[in-house]
Amino acid sequence: MSPKLIALLAALALTVVFIAQNTAVVELRFLFWKLDMSRALMFPLLVLIGIGTGWFLRGLFLHKSDGQNS
Repeated sequence: MSPKLIALLAALALTVVFIAQNTAVVELRFLFWKLDMSRALMFPLLVLIGIGTGWFLRGLFLHKSDGQNS
């Protein structure tokens, strides 16, 4: 087996274990919104929000720095 396939299978196994161990429903509150969801869904959602925010801010700062160098 190739190293990439082994790494993919290990990541998949860890994901399954993570989901199985985090099935409890938690309450997420932000300003006026309240949402009940399992921890297994909340963690990836928050990671995606963080990645999206970082990608947006990086693009914003790169765009500003390009305009100052002209």
